[in-house]
Amino acid sequence: MRILKLQAWEMKFLSKIIQLRKTEETWLKKFLVGTAIVRFLFYNTPTFIAVVTFGECALIGIPLESGKVLSALATFRILQMPIYSLPDTISMIAQTKVSLERIASFLRLDEWKTDVVEKLPRDSSDKAIELVDGNFSWDLSSPNPTLKNVNLTVFHGMRVAVCGNVGSGKSSLLSCIIGEVPKISGTLKICGTKAYVYESPWIQSGKIEDNILFGKEMDREKYDEVLEACSLTKDLEVLPFGDQTTIGEKGINLSGGQKQRVQIARALYQDSDIYLFDDPFSALDAHTRSHLFKECLLGLLKSKTVNYITHQVEFLSDADLILVMREGRITQSGKYNDILRSGTDFMELVGAHKAALSSIKSLERRPTFKTSTTTKEDTSSVSCFELDKNVVYDQNDTSDDIVEPKGQLVQEEEREKGRVGFNVYWKYITTAYGGALVPFILLSTILTVAFQIASNYWMILATLMSTTAEPDIGSFKLMVVYVALAIGSSIFTFARAFLAVIAGYKTATVIFNKMHLCIFRAPISYFDATPSGRILNRASTDQNALDMNISNLVWAIVFNLVQILGNIVVMSQAAWQVFIVLFPVMAACIWYQRYYSASARELARLVGTCQAPVIQHFSETISGSTTIRSLINNHKKLEQESRFNDINMKLIDRYSQPKLYSATAIE
Repeated sequence: MRILKLQAWEMKFLSKIIQLRKTEETWLKKFLVGTAIVRFLFYNTPTFIAVVTFGECALIGIPLESGKVLSALATFRILQMPIYSLPDTISMIAQTKVSLERIASFLRLDEWKTDVVEKLPRDSSDKAIELVDGNFSWDLSSPNPTLKNVNLTVFHGMRVAVCGNVGSGKSSLLSCIIGEVPKISGTLKICGTKAYVYESPWIQSGKIEDNILFGKEMDREKYDEVLEACSLTKDLEVLPFGDQTTIGEKGINLSGGQKQRVQIARALYQDSDIYLFDDPFSALDAHTRSHLFKECLLGLLKSKTVNYITHQVEFLSDADLILVMREGRITQSGKYNDILRSGTDFMELVGAHKAALSSIKSLERRPTFKTSTTTKEDTSSVSCFELDKNVVYDQNDTSDDIVEPKGQLVQEEEREKGRVGFNVYWKYITTAYGGALVPFILLSTILTVAFQIASNYWMILATLMSTTAEPDIGSFKLMVVYVALAIGSSIFTFARAFLAVIAGYKTATVIFNKMHLCIFRAPISYFDATPSGRILNRASTDQNALDMNISNLVWAIVFNLVQILGNIVVMSQAAWQVFIVLFPVMAACIWYQRYYSASARELARLVGTCQAPVIQHFSETISGSTTIRSLINNHKKLEQESRFNDINMKLIDRYSQPKLYSATAIE
């Protein structure tokens, strides 16, 4: 989103989303129309069955007595819910089948090969890494392997530098050592634990301390030593909460150099035997780069096995072994002076580096306008202690003028409390066409209930008259009036169902467009403070509920309320004594409903707030899977994988619990 705003591409990408939404709307319309037809059949099936049944009785001469008519009508109403549930049940079975097939197709995919690397017990060999005739390829169907006939032996405590042109296979070499690249042939043995530092830093949402510890216990002396070696001490002093500062998604409130140093600190704190650095110093300035190389690779890791990719020639002379790669092969290997005299590939790299340095120096010697008194050295030293974006500075840049923020950048998701205000419902029903359809839906609902009550009342009244005296109402007249009332009920039921679908569809579309417009117009600070999982939860789960369910539920409640009022009116005319029992029962129901609604409302809100962390953690785990797998400890098998799986299961349990309680209460 930051790139979209810098390039002013918001409306361009928003239009693409709207276009995809229109494709979805095509199928959504079909689904909603089908739902309206099912709802129409649901409410009119008892009436249709009654018309056919009573018409058949009139044709064959069976007398319609009031007792039989009442029993038949009650039976038809009892059958209404099972008949309505049958299509939904079949649809759910079909959806379950599709979901199971998709899950099964995913589970049938090839697993991550654990036999690529042969792991030896610690101290069982003097060789940390041994690769013999290794052929590896990211795409096994490709005729050209990524790495070809690689032979490499690294002893414990060695520093191995890997260099080469872009696309020569440097990163693939380190990836194959941690078992990420599929093996075609050869033997790869690793003795000891390993830690991998990727070129693009992977940072989790959470505290800086948690990112560095990465599941290990706190050792304060070791922790401070790692911070000092990674030049993070001064940065943490500038941050508002030190190492307790909450990092936004993908480390959004840290600079590129800070994220890289946090990633290096995480690897150093793991105290592994073998370290693999995929050019992590490229994101750092020269001063910080030299400091980290000296303090980390030559200091804390002086007794460790270190393999590092670098484009900085000045870091090659300290390596015990230099590997020069070209087109997936190791073309040269040896110490700095040896390969400098013996090969052309390495000389080309050194020559290109010197040419780049000379061009930079020539640019520095050119006269420039004095727009600033800050020298390059000053800039380098300041960049080592980059200022956090959350701290606001005065123009004078004095320490006394620092305005500390009041809280963390990423806050807990807010959850509403108490009942939903009337204005929320009012805004929902008036979003579509300014609420112009609401009177017509209410009128259709009232007339539907009125015709249903009138048809039942007519049948009872006609049968009572036919049993007390000479029948004034013949069978033909009886059925004609009943069919007319049934048709009237069906027409208004149809109108109500389709008007409700139109209103619900329009409301969902308007809210979708407004929500995405607000997201694309939101400032960068909103995306810094809001995890993507929270936004995706609103744009997917909540929008789906708005598309599929909310409209049906709202107008079903309205229909049931009108039906209850109609039944009360009928009972008041026929048997007013029932109100002696009705009022206490209504009071008890209202009390129970208030108790249940409060609990169900809070459970629904809990479900909404507990789903976003699941999405957020899962997406972060997928993006950092390489780092997680590289930190597998030989003595505690799958330690990091198990930890992330446990966290994921806890988040899923936290999300499932309120849903289970809510479903249990409904049942």
